[in-house]
Formats: sequence, C-alpha cells, structure tokens
Amino acid sequence: MSTFVNMRKRYFSDPAFKLFKKVLPPLSDTEREAMEAGSVWWDGELFSGSPNWQTLLDYPQPSLNAEEQAFMDNQLETLLAMLDDFQIVQEDKDLPPQVWEFLRKEKFFSLIIGKEYGGLDFSAHANSTIVTRIATRSLSAAVSVMVPNSLGPGELLSHYGTEEQKDYWLPRLANGTDIPCFALTGPEAGSDAGGIPDQGTVCYGNFEGKEVLGIRVSWNKRYITLAPVATVLGLAFKLQDPDGLIGDKKDIGITCALIPADYPGVEIGERHDPLNLAFMNGPTRGQDIFIPMEWVIGGQDFVGRGWRMLVECLSAGRGISLPALGTAVGHLTARATGAYAYVRKQFGMSIGNFEGVAQAMGRIGGYTYLLEAARTLTTTSLDMNEKPGIVTAIAKYHMTEMARTILNDAMDIHAGRAIQLGPMNYLGHHYFGMPVAITVEGANILTRNLMIFGQGATRCHPFVLKEMEAAANPDAEQASRDFDVLLSKHISFAIKNVSGSLLNAFTGSRFNRAPVSGETAEYYRHLSRMSRGLAVAADFAMLSLGGELKRREMVSARLGDVLSHLYLASAVLKRYEDEGRQQQDLPMVHYALQHCLHQCGVAFDEVLSNFPRKGIGRLVRTLVFPLGIHYPAPKDELSLAITQALMTPGAQRDRLTHLCYIGEKESDPVAIMERAFVAMHAVKGIEKKIAKAVKSGEIPRKISLSAKLEIALSAGIITKDDVEKMHNAEQLRQQAIQVDHFPAEQFKKGGLQPGKAA
Repeated sequence: MSTFVNMRKRYFSDPAFKLFKKVLPPLSDTEREAMEAGSVWWDGELFSGSPNWQTLLDYPQPSLNAEEQAFMDNQLETLLAMLDDFQIVQEDKDLPPQVWEFLRKEKFFSLIIGKEYGGLDFSAHANSTIVTRIATRSLSAAVSVMVPNSLGPGELLSHYGTEEQKDYWLPRLANGTDIPCFALTGPEAGSDAGGIPDQGTVCYGNFEGKEVLGIRVSWNKRYITLAPVATVLGLAFKLQDPDGLIGDKKDIGITCALIPADYPGVEIGERHDPLNLAFMNGPTRGQDIFIPMEWVIGGQDFVGRGWRMLVECLSAGRGISLPALGTAVGHLTARATGAYAYVRKQFGMSIGNFEGVAQAMGRIGGYTYLLEAARTLTTTSLDMNEKPGIVTAIAKYHMTEMARTILNDAMDIHAGRAIQLGPMNYLGHHYFGMPVAITVEGANILTRNLMIFGQGATRCHPFVLKEMEAAANPDAEQASRDFDVLLSKHISFAIKNVSGSLLNAFTGSRFNRAPVSGETAEYYRHLSRMSRGLAVAADFAMLSLGGELKRREMVSARLGDVLSHLYLASAVLKRYEDEGRQQQDLPMVHYALQHCLHQCGVAFDEVLSNFPRKGIGRLVRTLVFPLGIHYPAPKDELSLAITQALMTPGAQRDRLTHLCYIGEKESDPVAIMERAFVAMHAVKGIEKKIAKAVKSGEIPRKISLSAKLEIALSAGIITKDDVEKMHNAEQLRQQAIQVDHFPAEQFKKGGLQPGKAA
C-alpha cells in the first residue's frame, strides 16, 4: 500500500469510519430484509445525480399479447356488462352469484398463476390493465379480482411453495374451486410486521390420527379482503421453537402457512363494512390450533422466512393493484367530467368554459395522463422481473393521492349531480373507495415518511449500503480497507454532484444532455439538475443527521417527494416517446412535467427551510439553488387547452381515457352522460345559429328553447331536421343532468340499514 494511501487511511478514512459507525442508522431485521429482498431499477439512476435518460427510453414498451388482448375484448367486456354497481353496493352488498361464478369459470382469480397449473399467466401490465378497466365500472368488483392476483396464496405458492403444495393448491386456485385470502394485518400490527402478536410454537400434535411435527398457532386478524368467502387462508405469524425441535434458534421469525378455511377452530365468515363498499372484507381468528409442518408455505425449510417472502411479493402487488385503482379514477373522471362540463350549462354556456372549472379540469386531465404513464412504467419494471420496492412504493402513494385529488375536483365540478347516490351516479362509490385504497399495503403516511426515502436513501444510493455492509464486517481490518475505497469514491461522487449543481444553477441547466429534441428536451435537462440536487441533499442529510434521520420523518418525506416526482416525470417522458410523440397530447405532457418540477422545487424549499441543522440547510441551498428555486406550477393556458380537449369528442379524448368503461345499455351511467355529450356536440353549429339570432334580436332571449326553435324554423335560420336534432339532444341533456330519487319509504326503519341488504 502506498504511503499516500496509508496516510489517507490513518488521518482521514479511519476517523471517518469510526464516525460513520457511530452515526450509522440502526437497521431492524425487517428493514434489512426489505432492502435485501428488493432490487434497484430506474430509481437508482435518479439517485445517481446523472441519470442516463437513454436507459429509460430503451426500456420495453408495454403492450398486451394476443391472448391478453383477446381476454380484454371478450371475457372482460362480458364481465363489465354484467355489473350493476349500485345494486352491488347499495342493495345486495355483494357481487351477484352469476358474477362470482363467471369470475371463477373465466379464471379472473388466476391471472398470475402459471399455465402449467391451469392459470392464465398474464403479464403485470395485463393484470394492471384488467383491474383498471374493471375499477372504472365497479371498485367492489375490481378489489374482488385484484386481491387473489396480488399478495396472497397464489403468488406465494408460485414462488416458494413445495412441489406438492403447488400441485394441489394452484390448480384449485386457478379454476376457482378455492378462493384465497391472506391474513397479515391485525388490530395492533399493520405496517410494523415485526410487531405481529400472532404466535406459533413448534411442537408435536395429532393430525389425521397420527402424531406429527407441526405448529400450534393462535391469531386475531382484521381487515382481510375476501376472508368472508375464502376457502383457504394464508396466515402470517411469529414462530418460536422453545424446545429446539427443528434447530438451535428459539425465535424463528415470521412464517407463512396455508390453512383450509373449514379446518376445525378456524373462525372466518364475519364481515367488516369498508366505507359501505361491497367487496368482501372481514376478520379471522384461531386459538391454539395445531397444523402440520407441511402446511408452512415452502415447507419446514421456509420457516422464519415469511417476511422476506412477503416483502418480495408485496413489492409487485403494490405496483399493480392500488395504482390500477388510482389510474381508473383518472380515466373515469376525465371522460365523465369532460362530458358533464360540456353538457351542464350555467348562464347560457357550458360550465367548462368558466375558468374556475377549467383549472380543476386541467388538473384532472394532466394527472390522468401522469397516472397512466406511471402505471405503465411501473408494470414495465415488474415485467422485466425486477422487484423495485421503492418504485412501487412511489406508485402506490402518489397514484392513490392523485386519484383523491382529481376525484375531489370531479365531485366539485359535478356538485349536486355527484352527491346524490343512485344508479346514475358514477362517482359516489369511488369517493367512498379511495380512502380505503390509501390505507392498505402500507398506509400512505407510512409509505411517504418511512419507505420512499427512508429505504431509498440507503438502497438506491451508489455507496451508502456498501459502506454500511463494510461497517458491519466483523473483520475490522478488511472493513477499514473496504471503507477507505468506498469513501474515496463517495467523496468524488459528492464533489461531482456539488460542482454539477452549481453549474446547473448558473447556466439554467443548459449544458445537461437530453436524448431527444423538441418541446420535451428542456425537461430532461431540468430533471437532471433535480437529480444532482437530490444526491447532494441526501448526502448532507445522512452525514449530518446519521441515525437521527429515521426519526426526522418530515425531512425524509420531503426528500422522498423529490425522488418520487423525478420518477413520475420520467414516466411521462417515457410514455410520450412510446406513443409516438403525439402532438395533441403536449398540453397534458407539459402540465404533468411542470407539475412534477414544481413539486420537486416545493419539496426542496420546505426541507431546506426546515432542516434540523440550520446551517446545513442554508449550505445545501447555496450549493444547489444559489439563485433561488424557480419552477412554477403548470401554466393556466395548459389548463384551458386540456379542458377543451376533454370537452371535444375525438381521438385525443379517447386515447386519454381509453380504459374507461362506457357501456351500451340505456341504464349504464357513463353511457347516459356520453350520449348527451355526443348529441350536444352534434348540434353545436345549430346552437351557434340560434345564439346569433338571439344576439341580433331576431329571436327573443327569455323564451323556452322550443319557442326559439319554432321562430328560427319560421325565419329559415334552421331546418326541420335541425329542430329534431336539437330536441333529441336537449332530451338527452336533461336526462344526463338529472339525479336519482327514491320513494320515502326506502329511508324509513326497515328500509336501507347499515350492514343489511335493501
């Protein structure tokens, strides 16, 4: 070793190593397993300070294969036509028996099960697309489909089951003979899986007349979707082996087992009422129940490996199911609200022409484009066999939150039309459902404050996890040597990002590279600047706060917001290129990208203004934003352009909302609005002729529409055919803006009651 290296180690890296070990944030076993279980994908590039944008654009373009498309065109469309969401939620509190049978028969519960076991083995993209389209029709039906295809027995068995377990259970799950649920969450253990109170003890017991090695387990679980109708229960519990029957370790850890729902002692079948929605959700309990060791998923070799199994599978499910529900809200609200804003008139003109409404409409359209972009990029990662826990956490948190925002916008625009429940209301049940979506697979507060940056800073940083591994090496001399090499690289990395940040600040990011030309090129350059800023801020945060960073959730949440909006902006850029740079979509593209940059700026400003070490916050601001943070919110002109696009029939509107189910029946709620919208657009020219005649005084202003049409016909302003078209359009418009009403008797005692069918 050279003299210089020895001096560097002695006077610099060795003291730094001691300090690093002192401030090193402690990792719990569950945190360590979560990090080791996942993979780093595009999130690692965003954390690098210099993302390779061509890598992003070279990722596969999401698409459905012929079999998946055929399923969408046939089985899925048949299912959607069978659903009546008002009847499901308000009257039956359940899916109709024929729908349950159809779901079983057509293998909606086996989208992720391999063909060799009778499943469909669809891609993550297809799974997500199917759930999204169902959710635009009925959240209750979508949840019933998505849960067996997310975290649960099907996925756990596919990855970890013994051959005997796979051969028995997977065909039964594939053909609908068995309906699964998975019991993880309890009254006092949700996000903190390490705090699961449910216990199992290794022991011998009687099973089918023989004494066998097994587990005596007790549990008390809540909020378990499909539990009331499940025939097989997946169960997570902590396992102990006090007598050393299977090894020297007493506390073995979280273990997953599969138990038939009709097994003696299993309590299952009761229901919760998840904000009045109709998907099956309920508790399950068991007390001192003996199960054979062979019921552990993966067999005895997989005892204690349950948390690792759950984290690996949860990262996939988290990226499919709840983002699909959020995206569905986008497709539905953009389609229906655009139509309603044109059909509904106030002061003689469509309400979408009022700028206050247009501001909300712009947000709906811009977010919908962003939601679909994030959905497809996230499923792309999963179909590349990645397990990007940080990416899927970003998708789950931000996509459900964006859905809540635009659902509120849609409710605001629809006003009274949205708050009266009935068969015609296509928003009300989604309004109930989105708060449910933000609580599961990690409540959103947890996801934002602890997971995205809390794990991402360690997992995605090019050096921190390796430095932590070096610090944990029991060979002190080797650990010191490894740390010295890593520290040297880390310092070079930090200097590069600081100098790059200063250069970006004084040049407006002009020298950053973009892989494309045209209107989106500037966004690549600005996002590269944000990536450098994140790298600098993350290094200073970890260096100055150390283990305290875990408790400084406001700091980690805001830095996570920067990482998240870098990812969401990446998704928009990727979608725009994948779809052939559709010029009509540029208002939505600009809106989404300006929103993401603005949110990055807001997050940086908030974290640096509130940084616990005041001097550090000021220093980072000086290094990254010496001239200020200048990323404004999306421009008003974009909102106005998006509003006009949503209120105009055509390819652009269809492309933006292509997963929204409309329906063909007279009673289909979205179809009612869509028919009125199309009819009103068809008479747009006739309306202009009449308006011109009113303005000139040829037709009186304050008379009925019928009287105006009669005068216009007599004056030769319009034709008889025009009159007929106007009457038809107005009839459809009047139908579309009405709300449902019911006999008073239905609201009296003995009518509709909480928890009871109508």
